[in-house]
Amino acid sequence: AVNLVDSGGGSVQAGGSLRLSCVVSGDNYSEYCMGWFRQAPGKEREGVAAIDSDGEETYADSVKGRFTISKDNAKKTLDLVMNSLKPEDTAQYYCAAALGRPRCSSLDRDFFASWGQGTQVTVSS
Repeated sequence: AVNLVDSGGGSVQAGGSLRLSCVVSGDNYSEYCMGWFRQAPGKEREGVAAIDSDGEETYADSVKGRFTISKDNAKKTLDLVMNSLKPEDTAQYYCAAALGRPRCSSLDRDFFASWGQGTQVTVSS
């Protein structure tokens, strides 16, 4: 099975930046949709961004223009660059893979079957 390990979380001041990374092993991640999700305490896990096998990107309205998703096929990594961070961005962030699905048709969590362990992002005022 595919293995996802995400990292890069931390604590930053509002307006700061963080880069999250996800290392994929056990499969060729370039052939399917990959994404980032987040979950705050008491809330459901929500989609943040996704990128399909052709490099097409999809973003939640709440992060569009601030976050950028990218992948490196050679390194087998998925990144999320987060700029202009806000306190409401505080959450546990997870990378995810939609095995067998080359196109990212949805940011719904049920579309993705494989998940990283999560990395915490905390943004203070």
